[in-house]
Amino acid sequence: MNKSIIKITSALLILTMLAGCSAQEVKETTAEPSDTSETSVTTSETTTEATTVATTETTEEEIVYDCEPQIPDEYTKIYKGGEAGTVEQITYTAKAYVGDGEGGEKKAYVYLPAGYDPNGKYNVIYLMHGMDGSENSWGLNKPSCELKNILDNLIGNGDIEPLIVVTPNCSALGGKNRQDLEPYFKFGNELRNDLIPYIEKNYATYADYSKKGYDLTSSREHRALAGLSMGGLQTINVGMCECMDIFSWFGAFSPANITDSDSAKSKNTTKSEYKFDYFYLICGTYDKASMGMSETAAKEMPEICGEFIPNENFTFQKEPGAHDWPIWYLGIYNFAKIAFAK
Repeated sequence: MNKSIIKITSALLILTMLAGCSAQEVKETTAEPSDTSETSVTTSETTTEATTVATTETTEEEIVYDCEPQIPDEYTKIYKGGEAGTVEQITYTAKAYVGDGEGGEKKAYVYLPAGYDPNGKYNVIYLMHGMDGSENSWGLNKPSCELKNILDNLIGNGDIEPLIVVTPNCSALGGKNRQDLEPYFKFGNELRNDLIPYIEKNYATYADYSKKGYDLTSSREHRALAGLSMGGLQTINVGMCECMDIFSWFGAFSPANITDSDSAKSKNTTKSEYKFDYFYLICGTYDKASMGMSETAAKEMPEICGEFIPNENFTFQKEPGAHDWPIWYLGIYNFAKIAFAK
């Protein structure tokens, strides 16, 4: 597996850099989701420019897993079947992995399932935002949000195992401004060294945490990494290229394609002896920022690397939509069911 996975992750990076879209062209519609009460209504901010349907070369039979094309309406509403999950804000210490800056405190949100047992064991999804986003982007900072409703309903209705979801700020400390790309490509260091150990020290996961050091690899099949736009790109170049030993499930929702010299820094691939359990990729057919790269990658991956087997451990889902929240919510809805089905 090791040689082939290195080959495909390098190929993905090349596709990313050659996709012909600048960092500014990929700036997302990442306005934070609004509060939701009885019903969470998501509105698309699709621009006129983005309404041209991208050309399609791949066929559904080749690459599409049996994913739902839309979220059931009741799953976007506040869960009525009993106890709902809770959300906590955490503050953890992170080192500075960019430049000569010093480390500092960072915040993240943690979703805990209904009936959370501090003595139990839970799978964890680390869910990342897009460029210019923050730990607030998925809405867990608000009293009610669509992400929480989706998770509560998936768990409450028995679709997935109770799990923990973490929404961090995915830009490593040390960047000069919010448009710096290097902090996004260096975030894997923070995941490995700072955030995951904090979560596994303070919450009930499958890891055998020890402050003296512990083996993150032994519980990798119980960790998933996913994200939207820039977070989707990070899922590929940080997760699959650098952190295959600590994650086994990967979800990229409208991954950004960025042409920039800093993206070359993400080529620090390490030899991996580990297989991934699943790679899920979703994109809206009206998404001019991401659809071209996603379509090309979906076609090339199984051809270049036999480890990517459509309908077994790899899915490319394309649905009508733009570079916007309806696709990203659908992404986490389907990905959670793929990774941690009950």
